[in-house]
Amino acid sequence: MRKILCASLIFFSFLFAKAQTNMVTTNKLAEDIMLGNYDPMDFKPQIVIDQPEEIIDGILNQISTDSLKSYLFALRSFHNRNTGSDTLSLIKGIGAARRWTFDRFQKISEQNEGRLLPSYFQFDFNICGAGQHRNIFATLPGIDTSKHGIVLIEAHIDSRCDEVCDTTCLAEGMEDNASGTALVLELARIMSAYAFDRTLVFMLVIGEEQGLNGSDAFAKYALSKKIPINSVLNNDVIGGIICGQTSSTPSCPGFNNIDSTQVRLFSQGSFNSKHKQLARFTKLQYQEELLDKVSVPMKVTIMSAEDRTGRGGDHIPFRQQGFAAIRFTSANEHGNANTADPNYHDRQHTSDDILGLDTNADNLIDSFFVDFNYLSRNALINGVSAAMAGIGPETPSDFTAFRTKDSIHVNIVDNHDYGKYRVFYRFANNDFDTTFTIYNKNVVLKEQKGIVYLSVASVDENGIESLFTGEKTVGLPNSTIEPESEYSSSVIELLQNRPNPFDEATYINFNVKKPLAYKDAFIVITNLEGKEIKRIPVQIKTGNNEILYTHGYNVTGVYAYSLIIDGKIVATRRMVFAN
Repeated sequence: MRKILCASLIFFSFLFAKAQTNMVTTNKLAEDIMLGNYDPMDFKPQIVIDQPEEIIDGILNQISTDSLKSYLFALRSFHNRNTGSDTLSLIKGIGAARRWTFDRFQKISEQNEGRLLPSYFQFDFNICGAGQHRNIFATLPGIDTSKHGIVLIEAHIDSRCDEVCDTTCLAEGMEDNASGTALVLELARIMSAYAFDRTLVFMLVIGEEQGLNGSDAFAKYALSKKIPINSVLNNDVIGGIICGQTSSTPSCPGFNNIDSTQVRLFSQGSFNSKHKQLARFTKLQYQEELLDKVSVPMKVTIMSAEDRTGRGGDHIPFRQQGFAAIRFTSANEHGNANTADPNYHDRQHTSDDILGLDTNADNLIDSFFVDFNYLSRNALINGVSAAMAGIGPETPSDFTAFRTKDSIHVNIVDNHDYGKYRVFYRFANNDFDTTFTIYNKNVVLKEQKGIVYLSVASVDENGIESLFTGEKTVGLPNSTIEPESEYSSSVIELLQNRPNPFDEATYINFNVKKPLAYKDAFIVITNLEGKEIKRIPVQIKTGNNEILYTHGYNVTGVYAYSLIIDGKIVATRRMVFAN
């Protein structure tokens, strides 16, 4: 009998029930480098390749589908990579898979002047009867320790069948998540030839399927050690293009639908979320550095929610510890992992998550479930985002912005005096609507009508922007504020949902400008006939209040949402479902 729904649904409670212990790195030098305690000259390559165009073109031209394919064939050979599986066998189980991966990192290092430093991250935690576990990672030291922040590219290497602790079943786990593992290995191979100002870390974690344990342990370790991670790019279910009969929303439009030209970026929050800002940074790098160069353009979709409905991934523990983190996931997934359903016939979280089929009985796979070209395109998006974060300038310390009658005034605090900056505007969408390049820290810009969400970035002499600052809200001119009443817009303001139109989830915000005494408050969703669809209790605090509303996938139409305080309707707005 199938007993387990999925790791994110069943085992999340274990994540917080007790902590991992005895957390150590096996290579002390790798840890010292992550802490910035090293001489960068010791790791500077003989020939320094650090210019943006050379790095971008190198990643673009060197990602190899044959290389990705070879990693996947190797990973499937271990039969079962369950976190609690065999650690002694030379050919099967998680132990053999870990050693093979460590060896791959070591061979990459030998080909690149020993600059890539492999290590295990070891911790104690009871997972499926096994008490000690190891993530595998490799550190590529930055050549400029004055630039702070580590860029982490990760995926989980463990696999599973329908029962979460079955350590002997066939669990090749090709889409989930040998695809992400292959992507990380390939980027380590390619990017180790280049020099980045900041340190890059390539990490493969275990324990994802039992509650994100490997990433949770390392995130807590990084926080306790004060390792300055500034961006986490997590890759999970990143190589498949075929839609299953089921799929965790928002995902596939229908069974056997093919989507090989879209990738989804999941991240927590909306307004002033550094996770959404990292997703926007990643999309911007693709649009501006790659789109004109690639033969097959990709659609990079910034999703509203942190993950698929009811699901979770290894970016979440990093977000919980305060590190900016996003998840890359295929547009189409083969299943929602609900293996407890007797009618579940999709591949995810079963022994059917294999590389492909032999359709002509010649003992060779000729029909693949992982699309190597699609996987290579997703590796490219990861690689260029990580590279630009690795060589870009420092983010401005802060900025202020305010609106007058016909202008928006921006004042940037930049202790490095880069002299060139970008200003980004958003209105009701997850994506930027407008961007300006300016050459002065203090500038007056033409008015952008309506409420604007604004952020800035530094730009260096190579034209590369920094990671973005947090966002600030620029409201309507003071002259347009209505006279104050109990719930006037000078007291509380219901904002337009974002994004709008939207996928299966959207953020509803309201801004409270002074403390309010109240008994109860709700956001109420209705259709245009006035029928109540959903009532969401809210806690009102001064400042921005944000609620994630999930309506479901494949729903279209116009709906209304109202803020109701003590039975009084404060304001009502409309929103549009586009899927």
